[in-house]
Amino acid sequence: MEKYDSPEEVCEYVPGMTPSLLAQMRFRGDGPPFIKPSPRKTVYRRSAVEKWLASREQQRTDQPVSV
Repeated sequence: MEKYDSPEEVCEYVPGMTPSLLAQMRFRGDGPPFIKPSPRKTVYRRSAVEKWLASREQQRTDQPVSV
């Protein structure tokens, strides 16, 4: 069964992530994909967060971060 994380759980899982940064990323559309099962609830598939995090892997510091 798929694991769903709250924004707080995503922040615990992703190094350096804060609730406000995650909310900003949702607004801009450059964070991990999320699901809104109700108007006041946001959840993330753990597999989607892992895939998003892996997509941001870099080899050099002068590479732009892909969005």
